[in-house]
Amino acid sequence: MLNRKRKQLTWAVFLLVGVGYVSAMSNFEIHYFWKSLIIVMPIQLGTAIYMAHLRWNRS
Repeated sequence: MLNRKRKQLTWAVFLLVGVGYVSAMSNFEIHYFWKSLIIVMPIQLGTAIYMAHLRWNRS
């Protein structure tokens, strides 16, 4: 039961950080193209780290 609550808390924290990040990025006065690239960058970085982690643990 404690593990489930910890997972829910982790997802809630990630959601709040994500909402705050997108909100902060939307207030920057930069070109739309660069803004969209900067907003997607953490998703790409997280995916790369996750895939590297899976590959490392599989070996």
